[in-house]
Formats: sequence, C-alpha cells, structure tokens
Amino acid sequence: MISSLIGYAQKKEIAAARDQIKSGKNLDKAEAAMMMLLEDSTKRDQKKIWLTLFSAQREQYEQGNEKLYLKQAYDTAQLFVLVRKMFETLEAFDSIDAKPDKQGKVRPEYRRRHAEFLNEYRPNLYNGGLYFIRKQNYAEGYRYMDMYINNAHQPMFRDYQYNEKDKKMPLAAYWAVYCGWKMKNPQATLRHTYLALKDSTHADLMLQYLAETYLLEQDTVRYVKTLSDGFMHYPRFRYFFPRLMEYYSTRHELDSAMSIVNKALTHDPKNEIYHFAKSIVLLNSEKYDDCITLCDSLLSVNDSLRGAYLNAGLAYFNKAVEIDKNARAINKKTKGRILENYEKSRQYLERYRQLAPDQKERWGMPLYTIYLNLNMGEQFDEIDKILRNGRK
Repeated sequence: MISSLIGYAQKKEIAAARDQIKSGKNLDKAEAAMMMLLEDSTKRDQKKIWLTLFSAQREQYEQGNEKLYLKQAYDTAQLFVLVRKMFETLEAFDSIDAKPDKQGKVRPEYRRRHAEFLNEYRPNLYNGGLYFIRKQNYAEGYRYMDMYINNAHQPMFRDYQYNEKDKKMPLAAYWAVYCGWKMKNPQATLRHTYLALKDSTHADLMLQYLAETYLLEQDTVRYVKTLSDGFMHYPRFRYFFPRLMEYYSTRHELDSAMSIVNKALTHDPKNEIYHFAKSIVLLNSEKYDDCITLCDSLLSVNDSLRGAYLNAGLAYFNKAVEIDKNARAINKKTKGRILENYEKSRQYLERYRQLAPDQKERWGMPLYTIYLNLNMGEQFDEIDKILRNGRK
C-alpha cells in the first residue's frame, strides 16, 4: 500500500513537471522537483525522471537563448550554466541507458540522439570556459574546459573522436592549465598538461605554469628540469633565464650558471641583461679582472647601468682584500697595490651610491672600509653615522 502511494506521488510529480515544461512556466521548479527525486538512490535508474529533468533544462536554455537573440535582459552566465547542466544530466543518464539488459547485452536506446544533440552544443562549453576566465572566475573556467576535454572519454561521444578531430582540444587544455595555475591548484594545473603542451602557441607559458607549480609543490628536480627545457626551447622568453641563474647562483654552482649565461649570449650576443648576469658570475667566481673588463664594456654603452658600477666596484674591493689577506708582509709596494684597488673601487661604488641611494646594505660597508683605509675622515664619519643609524 505504502509503495503504491509513493509510486503515485512520484508519477504525479513527473506529470506536474511535464505540464510546466509544456507551458514553459516554472521550469526551474520542474528541474528542482526532478533533482529531488534523484536524490533518492532507489530512483536513480528511472529514465523518466532523467528525461524530464533534461527537458526542463533544455527548455530553460531555449528560452534564455531566445531572450539573448532578441536582445532582452538575460544573464549570459546562466545560459552557460544550463549547457553544463544538460551535459551533466545526459552523461549521467547515458550510464543508466547503457546498462546491460537481462541477456547481458548493452543496447543504449538514447545514446545516439543525445550525443547528436550535445555535440551541437559542445562549443558552448568551450565558450563558457572563456567567459568565466574573462570574469576571472577560474574555478568555473576550469570546470567548463575540463568537461569539454573529458567529453572525449565519454562512451556516448566515442564516434566523434574528439581527441583526433577537434583541433581546439589542446587549446582547451591550455586554458584548463591556466585556470589551475591561477588558482594555485597543482592537481588542476597538471591534469591536462600532456594535451596542453600540444598547443604550440602557448608552449612557453605552459612551461612557466608548470615550473611555478613544481616550485609550489617543492619538487625541485622537476622545477629545474622545466626551467632548463623552457630555456632550451625558448631562450628569449624572459621567465626561464633569471630563475635558472638564481637557482645555480644561490647554490654556488657557478659553472652551471656560466654555461647558462653563455648559451643565452649565443642567442642574443648584445643583450645587456645577459652580459650583466655574466659579470655577476665572474664576480662570484673570483675572476675579478674579467668582471671589471665586462662591466667597463657595459658602461661604455650604458653609463647609467648601476649594477655594473656595483660589480666592478666590488671586484676592485675584493682584489684589495685578497692582496691584503694573502700578503706575507705588507711592504710599501703591497700597500700601494691595496690602496690602488681601494681607490678604483671607491670611484665605482660612489657612482653606484648616487644611482642607488637606497641600497645602503650594498654600498655601505665597502665604502666604510675604503674610507678607513684611504684615510678619508670626513667621508668615513658620514658612512659611520649612516651605518649606525641603520642598526637602530
């Protein structure tokens, strides 16, 4: 008795929803009623409920699309939401429609017609993804691009061969990766990486997103490997070079750093940034004369390149310190060499100070030592006061 009453109530709800669909009114209520029925696991296999749900969603979409066509007020985002819902509904329904019959045979009744219908609307999944990305709603953008890509793996779309025939698949994958990267979600970023790398238009950016994702995951091996691959294939792309240089320099792997900068210079021999980076490697490698020569060359072309003044000044400063440290005895000649290098260092570092007055932590202590050794009392007192104030 109870089951018959429940069955009657269900039939009544379905009939009411179908009447609403026919009238074109209260479609959202018809949809909600069918969704509520499907929350009961015992009703999940009932095709009438699924088909009524889909009809309610399709009618809502048609009404919304008509309003947009007639330039009437309507939420564009809602139209894309309805497209996604139709895909979700019919893909879920297909798994029920394709269940084996009593003889164990799979004979889906609706698959072909539903696949044909959704195939026509599929571009709107891609367009919906772009719409939400433009709105900076990256979670929704990802959701749409992910569904667009995953259509290729749905049995109902097998005959369409999207992976082989849809030229937008790699681009959709790129946008999915982009959304994952913007959300700082490594799993979402990496899910469609292989396919996204087939999109040659954005391959350089793809490698940047991957590198930053590996860094976020603290996967240093993959991070450096991706930076190296990116630099090898796209040496002029600005992202890879400075990060490779930073990685090798902070670990004092100076041979690797020099190898990278020399490769960069083969691609762009006149690039000021590459030459400046090389001067840093030379300085850190204690090749002071080579560093000074390179810095002077850079300054002959651009006399406002403040980093070149710093590196040359530090090279002369380090030479003076090295002579002082290694000398067995400080005679007049040795003392003269030390003071000569301090004097040359002073000229570069004072110019650097003029160009970068806020960089006290870089020019402060070297100039303090230089003024002390050169007996420049007035300048020494000034630097001493600056450094003392800086410690407070």
